[in-house]
Amino acid sequence: MLAVEADAVARMKNAIDDAFELAVHLVLDCHASVLTAGVGKAGHVASKVAATLASTGTPAHFISAADAVHGDAGAIRAGDVILIFSASGESDEITRLLSVVKKLNHPVIAITASADSTLGRFADVAILTGKIEEACPLRLAPSASTTAMLALGDALALTVMKLRNFTADDFAMYHPAGQLGRKLIKVSEAMTFRAGENLPVASDTLTVGEVLSLVSRIKRRSGAVILMDESTKKISGIFSDGDLRRLVTADAAAAMVTPVRDVMTRNPKRIAQDKLAAEAMALMKQYRVDEIPVVNENDEPVGLIDVQDLVVLKLFDMEG
Repeated sequence: MLAVEADAVARMKNAIDDAFELAVHLVLDCHASVLTAGVGKAGHVASKVAATLASTGTPAHFISAADAVHGDAGAIRAGDVILIFSASGESDEITRLLSVVKKLNHPVIAITASADSTLGRFADVAILTGKIEEACPLRLAPSASTTAMLALGDALALTVMKLRNFTADDFAMYHPAGQLGRKLIKVSEAMTFRAGENLPVASDTLTVGEVLSLVSRIKRRSGAVILMDESTKKISGIFSDGDLRRLVTADAAAAMVTPVRDVMTRNPKRIAQDKLAAEAMALMKQYRVDEIPVVNENDEPVGLIDVQDLVVLKLFDMEG
């Protein structure tokens, strides 16, 4: 069954033709909404494709073909493009809906098996799947045909997405929750606990004791302090809890009067504030550090991102 469905999807490469290109431009140039429709299993495909279009920058909604001919066609507005899924292209609900939208002069894109079907003949653009043998043992239940239609619907939606230059920032705006949203959170959003007045930063001319006294006034505890060169105002190093433990273990009395520049980690890894938080997580894993300074375009420190910030965002959970 899996082989039958995989073969059906592979054959859809033949459907990427001039008609597919016209369909892409109809969707891309639509200034209203794309309304998807279908009956039965094809209706579920239509609903999913509407969701994919909507989440990738194209306003889209699913409309029930059965309900549309009982009044819901009133939801269709000027400028809408209708995208209809039907393997046979002959279902009563589909042909009746087709009649309504053609009278309203809306462009119709069909994803169907045959150009000779009612839907194939009267649609403005027909993307043809060809006859598909179902994976069902009885060769009856929609399975391979709906998988093929879904693949074409995704191809249409994601091609339009690419032509819109839909960015990761756009994607994050439409997916603020769940794992997808968390993956697209920027460093500037994740570092909010350790920025501004809560930024643990000190001059590298101080002693370890002076640095600890300075950062102890900060309300938000951090596992490291960013050290700065007084003359350049750039990051010169970082001093972590681990550095302090090793220093105190060796000689607790001498530790507090040790110049911090003598024991700091020089030229630490850093990340730009406009990078993804997931990239900060990758750096932490690669170099086995728990804190990374965040810098602006001038390489000046504007924040500190801590492993605990990423744990709160569940980024570590997603990556195992």
